Amino acid sequence: MADSLPPALLEACVVVGASSDKLQEICQTINDDETLEHLLLEPEVLSVLAPPFVSRTQAESEMLRSHGKLRRSFIRKKRELPPSAAPTPSQGGEEAGRRGGIEDVSVPKNIDLMALPQLCFPGGLQVTSEQKEEQFHFLVFTDILGNKTHGVVMQCYRPILEGMSLYRNSRGSSKCPKLFCAYSICVISKHPYFTALKDCLSCLLIQLRTCRLSDMEERVKEFAAKLTLVPIPPPGQLHLMFTIRPLTIILPSREDKDHPVIDLDLHLPFLCFRPQQLLQVLSCLLQEQRVVLFSADWARLTLMAESLLLFLQPLLWQHPYVPVLAKGMLDFLMAPTAFLMGCHLSHFADVSAETDDLILINIDNGSLSTSTFDTVNLPDIPPVAAHCFTQRCKLLRIHFDLDQCHHASCTDISEQRAQRRTWQRSLNNDIQRIALELIVNIFRDVSSHLNYEHRVFHSEEFLKTREPAEQLFYKKVLETHIFHSFLKDRLNRNMDSFARMELSTRSEMQKMKAMVEAPHRPTMQQIQARRKGSITETRLSKRLGMSLPNLREDKIIGFQRNTPLSKILISDPGETPGVNIHTTPKPIKVFKLPDFPASLSFHSVQSYYIELIQQLGKAIFSVQSENSAMLARYYYLRGLINTLCSRRLDALSDFQNLNKTDTAIFPTSLVTWLIDSLQRDERQQAQRRPELKRLILKVKTDNEKPLVEPDDHVKKFQLPCKPLYQEEFMRCVQECRIVRDVATIQRLFDALTDNCKIGCLCLYLVAYAHPSVRGQPKQVDPELFRVFYTFWKEMEAEAQDVNLPSDVIDRLDNNECVYKLSSCVKTSHGVGKIAMTQKRLFLLTEGRPGFLEITKFRDIQEVKITSVPFLLVRIPSLRIQTSSRPEVFEANLKTETELWNLVIKEMWAGRKMADQHKDPQYMTQALTNVLLIDAVTGCLQNQRSITAAAKLAYFNKIRQEVPMIVPKTTSETLKHKINPSLDLAEPQTVHVLLYTPGQLTGTGKVGDMNPKLWVALSGGKVVVFDAASWSMLQDCIQLGQSQLNCMIGLVQEQVWIGSQDSVIYIIDTHSMSSNKQLTEHRHEVTGLAVDASNQPNSLLTYSCSRDGMILQWDSSSLKVKRQFLLSCDYLSSIQIHNSALWCCCGDGIVELKKSWTPQRKITLHTDLQSMPSSFSSFIYIPERRQLWTGCADSVELCLWRTNNHRHPFKIISLPGSSGVTCMIRVKDQIWVGCHGRSDAGGQCNGQLSSQVLVVDIESHTVAKELQAHSDSIQTLCSAEDRYVLSGSARRDGKIAIWKVE
Repeated sequence: MADSLPPALLEACVVVGASSDKLQEICQTINDDETLEHLLLEPEVLSVLAPPFVSRTQAESEMLRSHGKLRRSFIRKKRELPPSAAPTPSQGGEEAGRRGGIEDVSVPKNIDLMALPQLCFPGGLQVTSEQKEEQFHFLVFTDILGNKTHGVVMQCYRPILEGMSLYRNSRGSSKCPKLFCAYSICVISKHPYFTALKDCLSCLLIQLRTCRLSDMEERVKEFAAKLTLVPIPPPGQLHLMFTIRPLTIILPSREDKDHPVIDLDLHLPFLCFRPQQLLQVLSCLLQEQRVVLFSADWARLTLMAESLLLFLQPLLWQHPYVPVLAKGMLDFLMAPTAFLMGCHLSHFADVSAETDDLILINIDNGSLSTSTFDTVNLPDIPPVAAHCFTQRCKLLRIHFDLDQCHHASCTDISEQRAQRRTWQRSLNNDIQRIALELIVNIFRDVSSHLNYEHRVFHSEEFLKTREPAEQLFYKKVLETHIFHSFLKDRLNRNMDSFARMELSTRSEMQKMKAMVEAPHRPTMQQIQARRKGSITETRLSKRLGMSLPNLREDKIIGFQRNTPLSKILISDPGETPGVNIHTTPKPIKVFKLPDFPASLSFHSVQSYYIELIQQLGKAIFSVQSENSAMLARYYYLRGLINTLCSRRLDALSDFQNLNKTDTAIFPTSLVTWLIDSLQRDERQQAQRRPELKRLILKVKTDNEKPLVEPDDHVKKFQLPCKPLYQEEFMRCVQECRIVRDVATIQRLFDALTDNCKIGCLCLYLVAYAHPSVRGQPKQVDPELFRVFYTFWKEMEAEAQDVNLPSDVIDRLDNNECVYKLSSCVKTSHGVGKIAMTQKRLFLLTEGRPGFLEITKFRDIQEVKITSVPFLLVRIPSLRIQTSSRPEVFEANLKTETELWNLVIKEMWAGRKMADQHKDPQYMTQALTNVLLIDAVTGCLQNQRSITAAAKLAYFNKIRQEVPMIVPKTTSETLKHKINPSLDLAEPQTVHVLLYTPGQLTGTGKVGDMNPKLWVALSGGKVVVFDAASWSMLQDCIQLGQSQLNCMIGLVQEQVWIGSQDSVIYIIDTHSMSSNKQLTEHRHEVTGLAVDASNQPNSLLTYSCSRDGMILQWDSSSLKVKRQFLLSCDYLSSIQIHNSALWCCCGDGIVELKKSWTPQRKITLHTDLQSMPSSFSSFIYIPERRQLWTGCADSVELCLWRTNNHRHPFKIISLPGSSGVTCMIRVKDQIWVGCHGRSDAGGQCNGQLSSQVLVVDIESHTVAKELQAHSDSIQTLCSAEDRYVLSGSARRDGKIAIWKVE
């Protein structure tokens, strides 16, 4: 299990050079020929040093062989084999020969020793007459699975005579001139620690300069062994420090698990290229071209290539990647696929002449060309994103000396290096932010064209929203593997750096649009934002332009078609584009490792590990619960070291603590391996430790679950080719993003299949509901669906083309959109076009353009069809009576009359529903229905098309069948309704609601300071709203897959959530993520409570599970302080009052004293025949010593006195209810959520009508009966005693916000 063992800095250390035999031949040749010319030799692997470097006991060795890394052996063969495989005397070659000439060397399986010698000497192994300076370069190896290994190579020169036995001629005197030959030491790591490993090799170089050749191998081995003692820091803000004389070296960690390690200078590309050229390079990579980097310095190639790929994050390069090509590897450039490779500048002419279609990038002079032309003829990055990038680049401070010239000179090398590291880290942070901003600006609108449920990307629709000049760039990028991988991450809803920046930089309009599922149309604000700044004559839409020719004489405000508003430059709040982009990196902590042991014996290494464990223990004690993220990193490191010391139980205990500190870095594979390797006595000890017992059980349970392969496919939308039954039709409509709601799609299916009932079996429709084949399932012909889809998209395109006069735009609200426009008709107020927005009808008058508001939908009193005489016939006419004007508006709409009648009535009914229920989603749904009506009418094209389309007029049907009367009390108390299931195909049950007040001491961001509403939906989903604007902050935080039962907010900026899977999930309110879990419960967690009487910094939190287990937590340390098992059938909730716990059990309400001994129990009396058998909820009123109880199948509330709990002293009847689901106290009121009745009086359009009842504490009477949900009330919560929020079951699935009086 290679991935299971603790990661170390060093993977292997390889020495490459010329063998002694070759050196002797060279000396002989030069002696005979008397030549001093430079010579090139074939490099060979001289030594491979790989862990483990210390011996272990036999038992440990066997354990490692059975559970440890799989190694492949590198066989050194006999002298008669090729020199590249021959051993040298210094490596025991003679001894190997005596043993049969074979020696096994443990080599990591992902290191290719065949290619390594060439890569260590990419320009060839040279023999020179003078000693040269040492040189470094960097390597990246990629296997067929895309896994990368990194290497740092140091080339050194030594006299040849020191590298071989002294050659003497027959007369015994040396005739060999003094020659020098290079050798390389390559340090290989799984992680890209280029700077750190270069510093390590630089320290080794000091020792090699002064040591004898006989000591060299031992020095290198000692060096490699030390690096294997250095662990890899976990993702986060903890860096490691260690010392190799004379330098102190920093090992940075990854920012998070989705980011790679960054241990290089990201500003190097900015020193070699201007921003415009850098954009060209990035454009080539995004379009997956065959790119070759050139430089006269081998080291620059890898550093430049790595930097460029980091700039593309989170997009990942998917093709061959060889940043350094040796002289003998140039044939790689003939590969037909895309690639990124690097060559020496001396090969530039040959590569350019011999290959075609290559992008040639000269790093040294900052030029780009192709192997055919001197310039690169590829589509550029979109200009708005490119302009933003170039403006940001101007603000980068990329010159260290210039930036630090005002500081005092450093007199200590360690201080100078620390100062440089701090500067470089800050600069890298700025560069990463600029590069990420570029990627966000390029791909921001991709998410708007994704269907997450069916994993569909609408590439054609996305391309239509691009500027014409940008479309070629996007066409190429959309076909690449790198973009396909990016799409997978978007469809998987990965909350990576791209998603976080895209979310944080959304405009207010984009946030509000996310709240309603409205059809795509440009708003008035968007139209104004797209103005060119000068008066231009723009083309009119098809409908507007043909009938209003005189509009061209006036000033027309034009906008470029399909230019998304999101292309506005991203800037910080309060900034203008191009202002300071410098941000302070997250604070880091550096942990210093102990000094390496003097000797590398097994006992010395164990002592080193023990010292390291002790230091980590001190760090854990010093941090405690002040910084849980840092505490998790210390636990993680100590777990790794305990694993290396074979302290398996201690290691498991450390990793178990990650559940309470940061589950994001939990090493699942390593923990599984540790559990599998436990000895019998260790297993027995683990069973006696509850936390380890839980961990082992959890890992075992998780491993027994069937492995579910993630669904990573990405589909491009295609119109169907076969007839569509109802289920297929539903999927197809959802995929093409016409509508998501299942009920609406069902009505659309009925409308399209209704046409066959009148015998119109035309080309467009085949439905087996025809009388001749009655009983067969209905289906929609693919041709009909194609016509319908085309008509729908044409309506969207026409709406994008609408150009309104400026005085018309000024009269409309910023968020209004024109959704429908009639032909030119005669009206009672002149000739013109009737336009419809989501709020009103207005008339665009012909001739001199003008604006006349016909009516707002909420002001309509009557709509009816009449007829007016014209010559010898009567023309259909539509009459609208409105409360805003005394006269009736009449329009001779002719053949459009019936359609407009249906459309206006549906919008009118939707407006009334939205106003009465305080739910804007009704209006959005009505608008969608109207557009579907328009599309169905247009695609059917027959006399009964209006009849079919009328099936979609859902709200108009409700208005006609059921009086839309909301009780006055409900209307006055209800403030607003929101839909937390907006992004889902069907409504979800709202299981729990939690309101958390604003944090005035937060990070300063508006989202942190505003109050929040936390909503637990089915399947472990949590949605978060900004309770100030009711905009959605987080569309889905996934907490397991089970139902969530309870939530509570803590002042430590945490939200605790109890789940049916027995876990308490802890969400950080700033990061909106859950990286902590409490796993002490064995059964479903049913209740949470906080003892507010304690000090804020030491809050005691209580949790309970259905088996009766009650745990008391220290909320800061997340440790269990006390526990108690209450004997009951089902413990459903707990409350704490005056340090006493009140527990709601199935058969009674139990009060526990402060000592947790039962004080009293209230049970149902057997004489009360009308009472059910169990309680569902309760409220305790301490000042009155009263207990109010409700039951799920009772229509009454029972009031008990705590000093006489045998009989209730008061029973309150609950009208219109069939049971109590939840209760809360708000001021002097008890708010009760109820089940609805299923009789006629409790029905609303065939659905249950549930109530929220407000009971007065003083009078014991029902003060208010509130009706706003069509399914059972599941949860209630209070917002600072000013508002009460109610959530309902899935048939309704909405949240109502009530005003408290």
